[in-house]
Amino acid sequence: MMKTITASDGHSLNCWFEPAVGERRGGIVILQEIFGVTDQLKGVAAKYAALGYEVAIPALFDRQERDAVIPFDQAPRGRDMMLASDLEKTVADIDAAVKALAANGGKVGVIGFCWGGGLALRAAQDLDIAAGVAFYGTRLPQYLDRPLKAAFLGHFGSKDDHVPAEMLDQAKAYLPDMEIHMYDAGHAFANDARPSYVADAADVAHARTAEFLAKHVG
Repeated sequence: MMKTITASDGHSLNCWFEPAVGERRGGIVILQEIFGVTDQLKGVAAKYAALGYEVAIPALFDRQERDAVIPFDQAPRGRDMMLASDLEKTVADIDAAVKALAANGGKVGVIGFCWGGGLALRAAQDLDIAAGVAFYGTRLPQYLDRPLKAAFLGHFGSKDDHVPAEMLDQAKAYLPDMEIHMYDAGHAFANDARPSYVADAADVAHARTAEFLAKHVG
């Protein structure tokens, strides 16, 4: 269900909460692509809730446009909103979701997709979380300015023109503790609502993520 949470600067934002199925193992914050809190992401939340995690998806575009959900065929609009966002304020919004889950007990992990994948990296550097996971995280160079504080796992497609090999090599050199897996796929290979979806790669990446979270979150 959608609830309102409040960031440290007083900004209130919407956040989708998916309750854990069965015994609660901890919390997972899922960070959006450039399309907002989509039905597809809610489906991902249900997948991880079924594993026993309470899941939160903060609406990171709420500072610009409340309840903005961008159709997948309108990527330029979503990209413009992403570029206009303030990183520090966005991280504050993510932290509000982390704290909302932490208040219910247990450790918290963060999983991000595309724009959210890069933000998950920042969360693993700055926030009080146990683990971070990036699915084809973008804009990596802007996060190569401080060490990781949490375990981090990255899934990347070998044909992803948003994250060229040299960018990924730079990230691995700066953050050698980051665990990286490569897939024979392009960008957004785990989004089952887009033509870029590669089921085999997505299934393996989610399985590795589940194992990683079980180890570090609960």
